[in-house]
Amino acid sequence: MTEKEKIVKYFERIGLTYDENRRLDGDFLREIQLAHVTSVPYENIDILRDIPLDLSADAVFDKVVLRHRGGYCFELNGLLAWLLKALGFGVTEYMGRFLRNETEIPMRRHRILKVVAADGIYMCDVGVGSKSPRYPIEMKPGLVQKQFGEEYRFECREFFGWVLTEKNKDGWGDMFSFTEEVQLPKDFVMPSFYCEKHPDSIFNKDYMIAIKTLTGRKTLDKNVFKIFEGTELVHIQELSEDEIPVYLKEHFGIEL
Repeated sequence: MTEKEKIVKYFERIGLTYDENRRLDGDFLREIQLAHVTSVPYENIDILRDIPLDLSADAVFDKVVLRHRGGYCFELNGLLAWLLKALGFGVTEYMGRFLRNETEIPMRRHRILKVVAADGIYMCDVGVGSKSPRYPIEMKPGLVQKQFGEEYRFECREFFGWVLTEKNKDGWGDMFSFTEEVQLPKDFVMPSFYCEKHPDSIFNKDYMIAIKTLTGRKTLDKNVFKIFEGTELVHIQELSEDEIPVYLKEHFGIEL
């Protein structure tokens, strides 16, 4: 399959039509990221099944695009990096710390993209299952960016570097951070292996599955299925083992 054929397939997977004449600007990035997070689920099923993750672009393309699966940040943001580079965007990958709900400084275990477009520099991320931006965030410290009833802004701090903060009922809270130390694809293998295998990892215990909608999210945590509208929980249901595959297919597009 040629690179162009792969791009076309990727766009089909996320419900878009590829136009090779599109301007490589923020509008195009927003269209791609929104389509991605509402089409491709965040999921850890291979980790739970003890299937080793292959982070190579070809392997993740096969899994996500051809086999209609999902993945987590090391897979999904790596695949998005491949697409954006193939389209002609400037892409740099960084390692981040996920700060939300942490009381101590956590290890770096999040993959993040800096993307240079025709009209600015953006942070792109399609690898978070919980509440997170559906659109790219401009890398401008202090600029409040509103989207889908949510508000985000970047701060720059001496130790953490770039810190993405989010507006909540208590004010502004930290979401994740990253420093501008360029990472190669091989640099993500070790932290991903930790997430797959380490006994302290949260990713190898129970189902962690989510997909965003235009108004909220659908999630499956352990055996509990939830639907959110904004931050409001509007549906919750405990599933039996027999029901889980049905819900995976119906709500997340995952057919095992």
